[in-house]
Amino acid sequence: MKEFDVALKAVAEGLKTLAQGMEKIAEKLEESIPKKKTKVKAKAKPARKTAAKPKKAPAEKAAKETAADTVLTVIKRSKKGVNSANLIEKTGFDKKKIANTIFKLRKQGKIKSVNRGVYTKA
Repeated sequence: MKEFDVALKAVAEGLKTLAQGMEKIAEKLEESIPKKKTKVKAKAKPARKTAAKPKKAPAEKAAKETAADTVLTVIKRSKKGVNSANLIEKTGFDKKKIANTIFKLRKQGKIKSVNRGVYTKA
């Protein structure tokens, strides 16, 4: 039993030494890591008895112009009408997008076909 007690004391002393070493390492790490600046919260100001300021209306965002809007403005500017080739040139859209947009605008009744492939405002 004496041998066991001696061994137990040796283990306890070893653990104490390890704990002290770990504390020293932790202190060195804390010193080497830069501390972050923390903001101090200001105390709440007492409420004033003044008239409430009217809130500003949120700024309206400019709506993006759709392909249909772009094609329609080009067609409206033309007196004699515009063909698909001119629409492609003026808008920069590809052939398929122009065809789909013309189809939608005709279906909505916003444009009409004067001749084959020539469109004017309705």
